[in-house]
Order: sequence, then structure tokens, then C-alpha cells
Amino acid sequence: MEETSVFEKFELQLDESAKDFLKETAKWAYFLSIIGFVGIGLLVVIAIFAGTFFSLMSNSVPGMAAAGGSFGIMFSIIYLIMALLYFFPVYFLNKFASNAKKAFRDNDSEALTNSFGYLKSHYKFIGILTVILLALYGVVLVFAVIAGLIAR
Repeated sequence: MEETSVFEKFELQLDESAKDFLKETAKWAYFLSIIGFVGIGLLVVIAIFAGTFFSLMSNSVPGMAAAGGSFGIMFSIIYLIMALLYFFPVYFLNKFASNAKKAFRDNDSEALTNSFGYLKSHYKFIGILTVILLALYGVVLVFAVIAGLIAR
């Protein structure tokens, strides 16, 4: 005879205050995702016009002849990469909010489960990106210390 643990029998129930907290969280997450999409749009617009701006600047500033255009291209690429990296957590946040709102509107448990999956993906992406950035900062710090010791 197979025994089941207490955790296997456990079923989580949400009371009304937990549901209200989750509904409000979904509203704020939706608002933040819309603001995030607007920010991504601004990053893309800046990336598109950066090349034009720096080429115009290179024509007006005597010392920036060839460097202005190439700096504009590099600036555009960096901003497009930032927009791409920013897209995924904003997308996951939007999907969380949309599915959570749908779950409460239609009393749909599957939509609520999907919304938590998107929330997990959002935080997982942010966590991995944070680890990568911290590692990059560490590498830059090590090279800065080495460069400082060599220059001494």
C-alpha cells in the first residue's frame, strides 16, 4: 500500500483578500508592461535616428568627420540590443497580467496557471540577466584593477 504525503494531499485555496491582491497586481503589471513597450519603442526610435544625428553632428563639428557616422552605427546597435533585451521581460509581464485578468474575469484556473508561468519566466529572465551583468561588472572591475596596476 502506497502512502501519500501531506504535501501531495495539500490543495492551495485563495481567499478573497489574496484574490484582490492578485487582481491589483495584474492591473499594475499590465500598466508597467504598457510603459515598458512605450520605452522599447523609444529605444528603437532613438536607435534609428542615432545614425542620422551623429552624421549631422560630424558634418557640423570639424574634428568628427569619419568617427561620427561609425559612432552613430555603434550607438544604434547598442540601443537595438537594449530594446531586444528589454522586450522579453516586458512581454512576459504583459502575458502574466493579461492571463491573470482573464482568469479572474472568466473564473478560469488554467489561465491563472498560465499567468503564473509567465510571471516565473519574467523573473527567471530578470534573474539570469542580473547574474550576467554582475559577472560582466566583475570582469570589468578585474581588468580595471589590472590596468591600474600596469599603468602604475
